[in-house]
Amino acid sequence: MDEEYDVIVLGTGLKECILSGLLSVDGLKVLHMDRNDYYGGESASLNLIQLWKRFRGNDKPPAHLGSSRDYNVDMVPKFMMANGNLVRVLIHTDVTKYLYFKAVDGSFVFNKGKVHKVPATDMEALKSPLMGIFEKRRARKFFIYVQNYEETDPKTHEGMDLTRVTTRELIAKYGLDENTIDFIGHSLALHRDDRYLNEPALDTVKRMKLYAESLARFQGGSPYIYPLYGLGELPQAFARLSAVYGGTYMLNKPQCKVEFNEEGKVAGVTSEGETAKCKKVVCDPSYLPNKVRKVGKVARAIAIMSHPIPSTDESHSVQVILPQKQLGRRSDMYLFCCSYTHNVAPKGKFIAFVSTDAETDHPEVELKPGIDLLGPVDEIFFDIYDRYEPVNEPTLDNCFISTSYDATTHFESTVTDVLNMYTMITGKVLDLTVDLSAASAAEE
Repeated sequence: MDEEYDVIVLGTGLKECILSGLLSVDGLKVLHMDRNDYYGGESASLNLIQLWKRFRGNDKPPAHLGSSRDYNVDMVPKFMMANGNLVRVLIHTDVTKYLYFKAVDGSFVFNKGKVHKVPATDMEALKSPLMGIFEKRRARKFFIYVQNYEETDPKTHEGMDLTRVTTRELIAKYGLDENTIDFIGHSLALHRDDRYLNEPALDTVKRMKLYAESLARFQGGSPYIYPLYGLGELPQAFARLSAVYGGTYMLNKPQCKVEFNEEGKVAGVTSEGETAKCKKVVCDPSYLPNKVRKVGKVARAIAIMSHPIPSTDESHSVQVILPQKQLGRRSDMYLFCCSYTHNVAPKGKFIAFVSTDAETDHPEVELKPGIDLLGPVDEIFFDIYDRYEPVNEPTLDNCFISTSYDATTHFESTVTDVLNMYTMITGKVLDLTVDLSAASAAEE
């Protein structure tokens, strides 16, 4: 262990594993350690016995739920946008050869007390019960504008510079009502609150295009994909990848104390009396608690059910977004459901999550609007966890700390953090122009 490394990564959460993989592929010598004896950190995947141990002390799970090892319950469940940056990163590192993806059945939005399929194209807009007949025509025109928009081709801009025009101004041009704006902004562009309305429209248009292109990719009911056996497969796939490039993984390393030199720069990491030297440390907030600050809390409920979420066309995997405005909240609420079709539960069982940025200390009460949509549940667990972000200056101490996982049930914000960290660590921008078909081999 007393060797010298370019980078030591602490924690095997999703973000740390992706970075470890990217840095290994770049030819850096990487040592990856975790204080736990399992992969995944906060984003671990638990079987039934582990789930009971975590939330119910030492209870044994009831026999009627089936075999413990048939469960892979992700603690931070997030779907991947089929053409999104995470999939591009996975292809870039070639880790896709260790993973099997399957399309997600449904993408829905909560509006006026009901759950509706998210319309993503001009044709779907015409069929959607979310809008009246005249609004449908206006929405269709807007969707066509977005579909045809090319940043590099001014002919498609209709005289508007989307780096200056705000989203609110762009939408006003098409005369769309509040209700339509709500589902476009939150369930297509995946904004988490309404600040985007006063920001340049280009970001929203790009997000809508990504959604539509991802949806078209698998001709399914959603733009999302998810690995078979859940996200717990990702850290392990990256561990295998790292080994191919000569990286070293060590689990069950207690303490993992980061050592600094007299200038306050990282010098190495000590565990069990041995110190590995390094130039840089990458870690999650729990390894350097004095270099992070608390920025909020996430409230979540985890339910085991014997049926799909009602009103989602019997979808065996689905995301439902509940926009803040529909609930009178400051940020959105998310429903995530996966089942035996993705091999995360035994046949006939479904795992559902409800999550949101906590505004109170009572998750049972706060998550009620989402839980009410689930129908009868076999078991339900409530949890609230703190979110942290780094406050250090990486140029001074060479510590690169990830931000805690947010309440979203898709990967867009997570992968943005990873790409920003990659640029800070290496000084370069990751090239994400890849052949997307490389991740579609195992869809069905």
